[in-house]
Amino acid sequence: MRILSHLFRQNQEWAGNIRAQDPEFFQKLSCQQSPHYLWIGCSDSRVPANQIVGLLPGELFVHRNVANVVAHTDLNCLSTMQYAVDVLKVKHIIVCGHYGCGGVRAALRDDRLGLVDNWLRHVRDVYQKHEGQLTAIGEETQRWDRLCELNVIEQVLNVCQTTIVRDSWQRGQELAVHGWIYRVQDGLLRDVNICITQPHETGTAYRAALSGEQRPASRLSNGPPA
Repeated sequence: MRILSHLFRQNQEWAGNIRAQDPEFFQKLSCQQSPHYLWIGCSDSRVPANQIVGLLPGELFVHRNVANVVAHTDLNCLSTMQYAVDVLKVKHIIVCGHYGCGGVRAALRDDRLGLVDNWLRHVRDVYQKHEGQLTAIGEETQRWDRLCELNVIEQVLNVCQTTIVRDSWQRGQELAVHGWIYRVQDGLLRDVNICITQPHETGTAYRAALSGEQRPASRLSNGPPA
């Protein structure tokens, strides 16, 4: 007996709805994938990558982990990035965090949760790097929100510093790295005002994002750029 039989029923309904819209969809999808976007996001179940940008299967290559961290020692993330950039030739890497991230809150409070504490050390490092700015924010929820934003900005910087992205730019490949954040309460994405398309832009874009220039961030309700 399948104790999750309702998920199989829902899968059949979903597949049927897709075929009703495009009878050849799954046949075409099985032949190849050619996404333009790599999404690096949080594992949080409330942040479904494809759905919130309105893209179908095959249009978004996805890597997710707790607190959307890009660590230079994480071969899982780096392998996904390398395949996306070198093989799939994606044109955009989107680092997307979200407000209300439990991993970021644990790093902010220096909570002890278990094995995941070692992973969240990366976010704790972000907190300590920007501790002066964060401690100046009196209200905890606002401080939490800002650390979520800062974590995205720092992970964008980490993406740009990988040999994968640097090598792609050196050979003239078109590739942009974006930093976004999602608010579960309204379902909308916000740009944290960092987009880097060439190595020489990295320092300027990073400093501008940290300083809050061009804020408040624009809302991107119509999906990612072409």
